[in-house]
Amino acid sequence: MRIAQISVHTCPLATLGGKETGGMNVYVRDLTRELARRGHQVDVYTRSQDPAVPRISTALGDGARVFHIPAGPEQPYSKYRVYDHLPEFVAGVLARAAEEGIRYDVIHSHYWLSGWAARELRSAWGVPIVHMFHTLGHMKNAVARTPQEREPPLRIEVETEITRFADRIIAATPLEQEQLVRLYGADPARIRVIPPGVDLERFRPIPPAQAKEQLALDPTCRSILFVGRIEPLKGIDTLLQAIARIARRHPELVCGMCVPIIGGNPYSVEDNDEMTRLQELREELGIEDVVTFLGAQDQDLLPYYYSAAEMVVMPSDYESFGMVALEAMACGTPVIASDVGGLAYLVRHGQTGYRVPARDAQALAAKIVRLLTNEELRRRMGQRAARWAQAFAWPRIADRIEAVYREIAGVTE
Repeated sequence: MRIAQISVHTCPLATLGGKETGGMNVYVRDLTRELARRGHQVDVYTRSQDPAVPRISTALGDGARVFHIPAGPEQPYSKYRVYDHLPEFVAGVLARAAEEGIRYDVIHSHYWLSGWAARELRSAWGVPIVHMFHTLGHMKNAVARTPQEREPPLRIEVETEITRFADRIIAATPLEQEQLVRLYGADPARIRVIPPGVDLERFRPIPPAQAKEQLALDPTCRSILFVGRIEPLKGIDTLLQAIARIARRHPELVCGMCVPIIGGNPYSVEDNDEMTRLQELREELGIEDVVTFLGAQDQDLLPYYYSAAEMVVMPSDYESFGMVALEAMACGTPVIASDVGGLAYLVRHGQTGYRVPARDAQALAAKIVRLLTNEELRRRMGQRAARWAQAFAWPRIADRIEAVYREIAGVTE
């Protein structure tokens, strides 16, 4: 099959941990690679953000290409302003496909901006659309704490339209399916629940001593790790408050503890108020010696960070799925996560980690202490986590995605 993946506002080749890069980038990248390995021809179309980057990249392997389409300023740009350039993006995609003489069997769009573009492409190409939202505007608004964190009405309007015209919608969890039906009026008959996958060749258990040596970490350091974008939704302030609580009540545990925060750029905070706020909170709480902002890290290093950690903490207000939790568990590391969204589905409470109420620093601190003080419990949970992650291997997930493509495109084996 020929498949057009549409990822307008963020490129699957981009460095992870930035302001607009995260689980969706990983999803598009790894799904594209797996489909190409199976002999499909996969083209990913994304907006060009740097004129120095080649217009066509084959970095994802044989049978996979990434096209960088100029649309608006060729620089990082607010995704809400990208909306105004979607007609230019669509025209660029159509021109590139026509130049190459390509006919696609299916369009797979990601996020609401790409869904808008997919509708226009379907009008020109006459092929069906599979859409995945990755996050939902209604759900982000439900947990927003300030007006600045709220999603604009335009996003909700476009998301609602997408649920009407997409031939199939991929929901990451049964909970997301229920949210699509309840909040957007989506037709459940057109929704398929298929979770994201994980690359088990990359994310695998590594002996902690080896992982720490690779990262040049103190072998006696007990690491409580956070990985993700630096934004209020991720609840990093709750983690800092939990660590401060542990420091007050269990000072003996703080000796030898480290809390690496992976994501963002701690040395360039002009465009990230949340990084500034968190750094100030760290000082206010007196935990500068414990909490370290490491910035974004190379994807190849993440398995070492996960494996070196005693636990990974995801204190998010909302996650449609939670790729970091899945990657950590694949590395045999227990996860403590907020009991929200996809994390409620992914983290098996008391088995592969713990779930705690969002924004509850006291509950989070209690579970961190429990894992820190019980090595055998950590070991058992880590082993179960690694086994649980096997069910999300990309080959298994791609089988199900392929079946959706074939169903709507009318393609037989």
